[in-house]
Amino acid sequence: MIRPLTRRGIAALAIAFALAAPALAASPLTIRIGYAAIGVGNRPYADQTSVATARAGQYVEKAFAQRPDVKIEWYFFKGAGPAVNEAIANGQLDFAYQGDLPSLIGRANGLRTKLLLASGAHKPVYLAVQPSSDIKGVQDLKGRRVALQRGTNNQLAVDKVLAAKGLSERDLKIVNMDSAAATAALAAKEIDAAFGDTELIRLEQQGVARIAYTTKGDDPRLGRNGAFLVTEAFVAAHPEETQTVVDAVVAAARWSSEEANREALFQLWTTSGIPADINRAYFADESLAWRHSPLFDDFMRSQYAEQGAAALEYGLLRRPVDQTGWIDTSYLERAQKAQHLENFWQRYGADGKPLGS
Repeated sequence: MIRPLTRRGIAALAIAFALAAPALAASPLTIRIGYAAIGVGNRPYADQTSVATARAGQYVEKAFAQRPDVKIEWYFFKGAGPAVNEAIANGQLDFAYQGDLPSLIGRANGLRTKLLLASGAHKPVYLAVQPSSDIKGVQDLKGRRVALQRGTNNQLAVDKVLAAKGLSERDLKIVNMDSAAATAALAAKEIDAAFGDTELIRLEQQGVARIAYTTKGDDPRLGRNGAFLVTEAFVAAHPEETQTVVDAVVAAARWSSEEANREALFQLWTTSGIPADINRAYFADESLAWRHSPLFDDFMRSQYAEQGAAALEYGLLRRPVDQTGWIDTSYLERAQKAQHLENFWQRYGADGKPLGS
């Protein structure tokens, strides 16, 4: 026979539930963040972006310092954006940094994500050739063997650069290579040229290559852009934790944007194995705030819209991308307000020119 609880028994049961409640509420949570690049020698760090700063400076980990129930895990991918998409599709990531083209491809293929803020925006494209090459610029690439990593935002930017110079990929002998393979092939004179990033600056500094062209100083719409995203499943289940992560990345973006921190920033990024002098050259003649703005302003929104259309036109997508509701700046806006950053970054129009100037 079940006996009714005594007053003492009810009190004891209430105390037991009260003690157990925090443990039940604070069930362990692992937040998995992906990055579409990897450091030298497979180091789990990167450079060039506010998300890279957040990683090297442990901004996210510090934001959750009072939450022992939360664990932060970072994953860096040699396979860049396509590898990040695969990990998202397999349910292995909650947040990720990647360029616009792989994000668009993921969106077109049904990946359910939200773009939270810009990171790695306004990146320049570089073209490197052998030091003695007769290639003076993009217009001289017709019929040449050129390295380019397909499926990355560099491919889409390069396609726009080629189009601006009256060419297309069909006019070149494209060799699909990641950055490490491309630099090795260029140094070994196995290819005529390579499109890429800071690795090409290093080759020039070593005297084994020459930068023949960069989008720096050219039309800003020819550059590369990236964003920090979250899966719809994670943000629906953990809106508070999503806000904390965004707060941390926005704080990293602010620090990365301040000119007084320029040298400290380049030194911080050496955790990736990239020497500081490489990023000194990479960011030369450009403001840190321009490169590290997290804003999805008119420029960034138009870029993603144009990139989706261009990717379809160039055959990089099989179907149009519906971007309705994809960009969600609500978390960014709350972070800006909390950190008094509503007017910290300049907004730009679709043409790349400052608004309100």
